Amino acid sequence: MNQPTSPRRATCGACLRAQSACICGWVRPLASPVELLILQHPLEVANAKNSARLLHLSVAGSVLVVGEAFDADALDALLHAGGRVPLLLYPDTPGAPAPAPLPSSDRVRLVVLDATWRKSRKMLYLNPVLQALPRLALSAMPASHYRIRKAHAPDQLSTLEASAHALGQIENDATRYAPLFAAFDGFVEQQAAYLPQSAPASSLSA
Repeated sequence: MNQPTSPRRATCGACLRAQSACICGWVRPLASPVELLILQHPLEVANAKNSARLLHLSVAGSVLVVGEAFDADALDALLHAGGRVPLLLYPDTPGAPAPAPLPSSDRVRLVVLDATWRKSRKMLYLNPVLQALPRLALSAMPASHYRIRKAHAPDQLSTLEASAHALGQIENDATRYAPLFAAFDGFVEQQAAYLPQSAPASSLSA
């Protein structure tokens, strides 16, 4: 005799989470002259602690693409669509392209890798188009509020935190993105409530 199947949980069509764990209440819509492109590693899609979806839903016009190795021509077209200047949000590393002067914010496309540090390095290795991009590196960042995921240093930030800092740096207006940080704090509190106190946190997203 066949066992009855369990009904599927109702899912929110916006944040793609179970409705009982919907994060849409934390979305803070913001317009930005900078275009935001989030390249999300497939392993992050179903991670409840991941902040990229909240970032994507909050920043108007942002694009989120899931993948690890991308078609080079398609990725190049996406990076330079509309004549934008792509900047990769990533730390400076030996052999990386030299930082270029920032163009005006309405010409910038900020490219963010949403992955653990190990997976982000693999994404760079698999996509030479990304390796060739000029980089925007953050420095002297405040401690992360991302207490639901493990970090190797206090200033290793979530995808949302790093992106919000970068957008503020490009526009020279850190206060513009303050609502994102407030939303992130609420999101973290919500996710922390679901975690057993003894459960180990996973590694931090880039």
